Amino acid sequence: MKSSQIRQEFINFFKNKNHEAVDSAPMVIKNDPTLMFTNAGMNQFKDLFLGHSEVINKRVCDTQKCLRVSGKHNDLDEVGYDTYHHTMFEMLGNWSFGDYFKKESINWAWELLTEVYKIQKDRMYVTVFEGCELDKISRDNEAADVWAELIDSERIINGNKKDNFWEMGEVGPCGPCSEIHIDIRPDSERKKIDGKQLVNKDHPQVIEVWNLVFMQYLRKSDGSLQELPQKHVDTGMGFERLCMVLQGVTSNYDTDIFQPLIDKIVSSCPFSYGSDEKIDIAMRVIADHLRAIAFSIADGQLPSNTGAGYVIRRILRRAVRYGFTYLGFKNPFIYSLVNQLVLEMGNQFPELKKQQSLIEKVIKEEEQSFLKTLEKGIEKLDQLTLESSNCIPGGLAFELYDTYGFPIDLTQLIANEKGWNIDLEAFEKLLLEQKDRSRKATLIQTQDWIELKKGIKEEFVGYDQTKIKSIITKYRKVNRKGDEFYQLIFDKTPFYPEGGGQVGDNGFLTFSDEKIEVFDTKKENNQI
Repeated sequence: MKSSQIRQEFINFFKNKNHEAVDSAPMVIKNDPTLMFTNAGMNQFKDLFLGHSEVINKRVCDTQKCLRVSGKHNDLDEVGYDTYHHTMFEMLGNWSFGDYFKKESINWAWELLTEVYKIQKDRMYVTVFEGCELDKISRDNEAADVWAELIDSERIINGNKKDNFWEMGEVGPCGPCSEIHIDIRPDSERKKIDGKQLVNKDHPQVIEVWNLVFMQYLRKSDGSLQELPQKHVDTGMGFERLCMVLQGVTSNYDTDIFQPLIDKIVSSCPFSYGSDEKIDIAMRVIADHLRAIAFSIADGQLPSNTGAGYVIRRILRRAVRYGFTYLGFKNPFIYSLVNQLVLEMGNQFPELKKQQSLIEKVIKEEEQSFLKTLEKGIEKLDQLTLESSNCIPGGLAFELYDTYGFPIDLTQLIANEKGWNIDLEAFEKLLLEQKDRSRKATLIQTQDWIELKKGIKEEFVGYDQTKIKSIITKYRKVNRKGDEFYQLIFDKTPFYPEGGGQVGDNGFLTFSDEKIEVFDTKKENNQI
């Protein structure tokens, strides 16, 4: 199956089970202070689980675009190096809000995988929650009994709280889950070692594909659990991993999700894919990062120096560096891959088509900006001679960050490739000092008003006069960004203040033989 068909089969299957197919929520989150990016399929339904929103459709299915590059869900370091981690990925999911529960979800998952996708039953293993004495929860026998009707009991594995108990946060809905793992190793390898021993052991070919979460408890602020009055189902299946299984390859990057992008990269450089591991990693990183960058921009998040925008800039600069160092790209190139991405994913995610020109423009400008300093920064690292400690001084790491725009994780990446460490403590100290300087520089310190004349009414005469003889009624000293200036108030003034789209007046104050330029006006009529 092609990836587009695999995705559609999932949606069609659950639509036939009376689920409402909904659109993916934006990958960039603007209205949740706890998250910058959607990192799981359940994010858009959080208010439903918490009871803050009314449930309109009790059964829902979708494919959700997700990003995991910050917080506790951070896969950035693995991207490109292994076969199955990504920054941006799709999560196929089906949901029940107080409707069906464990029996239906398990049976339907099995039906889809074995009857629709035709995955061999003897390649699958499932996990169930083994229980937790501390939480006073016993083994999830309800789920185990359903599985026992579908799969050999030897393939049902007890899982611990880390792997098989899902929680939204420190408080809130939570519950046990069942994972479905698939062993795609060749038969010769499967005969040597039982796949059961490799489940949840980070083996690249014995992988978790689908997680079925059964929300049946509420975690209270005191840490205790109580049964929810309504039980929910929250499932998430990794689309890229599923495509790897169904397309008979051993890497997500060998599926038709990534190969057209990699082919496009190959056509633009003098290297082939599959001949050198470092070259392959660079191509995989670029193909992966392009998706994260393009979808973020399509959802309204431009690269910047703060917050979510900085995360996107970091990802883009990481991709630029891989292309520069390993593929020989000295000029902007990532932007030229956007059209291929739109061809592959634009039908499912029309926002890519709609924002294509903007995405290309933003990426190209960011590439041009970073490439100007990238070479100098890399030269600085290449010329560095370290002592026996092999530790990059924090001052240099900060210079690369502050002068050359190297995110610290990019410097760490280059250092790791050279077998070096970084004095992160010194770097963080310098970074904190810079932030403190910036904070102080933005402070406006004003002294008290010095009143010279009391009870005088101030008057604006600028409609009729551009020159007037006045007296100062009061003044004060202001310090802003280290500069000192004065605010003066007159009994009469011809100066019109900036406001309403109109530029404020400029001019001079003359005191005897002294002439002072007026460089700024305030919105109070007579304040200069």
